[in-house]
Parts: sequence; structure tokens; C-alpha cells
Amino acid sequence: MPPAKSSWVCLPCRASYKQPGDSRHPERRCPRCAEPLIHVGAAFAPPPRRDTEGWRTLALLLREGIRFPMGCSCGPGYRPRTTAEVRERMAYARYSGEPPAVALLRAEVPWPAPSGTPGPGRRRRKRGR
Repeated sequence: MPPAKSSWVCLPCRASYKQPGDSRHPERRCPRCAEPLIHVGAAFAPPPRRDTEGWRTLALLLREGIRFPMGCSCGPGYRPRTTAEVRERMAYARYSGEPPAVALLRAEVPWPAPSGTPGPGRRRRKRGR
């Protein structure tokens, strides 16, 4: 039986590659730009290359150490798909003291937000207007 394939991404190229999950080649390079690829896991579904917000969100998730492992038949669980969802969960992490990697995996954010922190449906007013 061949080894299971896992996803690797190159953020500068906005490209995803499925490669065997063996340990013979621990560091993999992008075939386009030769930058190191980031291992994201077997349950990863890449955003379209033209979706800049989706790739920006993915970069934020990867920076926090969040990956997409294939653990069970239900998939990797909730992952934010927009920068607005990431901002809301990061604000909640600062407010609650919860680690950002845990707050980013929340499907629902249990606000009320403290005064001065925008929660769902609340926007910060721009100064000078």
C-alpha cells in the first residue's frame, strides 16, 4: 500500500502540493520559487489562487501553528476562512486570555466584548469623521 499523501503549501506562490507523507525528504522546496514548503496536513483544502483574503487567512493560521490533520472521518474541525473571523477570534483571545491557537479554532465566539473592543456587529468608529 503506498504511503498516504499529505498537503504542503508555498505561501508566496499561493500553491498547494500533495506529496507522500514519508520522512525521507523532511525539507521540501517549492518547484516554482524554491522556498521551503509548509506541511499543513492531509485534510487541507486550499483556497483558489486568486483568493488573496483566503491565503492571508491561511498564513495567519499557519503562523499560530494550526494545521489540518486527518484525525477522524469528520475532518479537521472548524477553521476561520476570512480575516474578519480571524480578527474577531484574536480580539477574543486578548480579552479572555485564551491562547490564540485555541481561540482561532472556536466555531462560535462567546462575546460580550469589553467596551472598546469590536465584537460581532460592532464596528470601531473612525476618528476625524
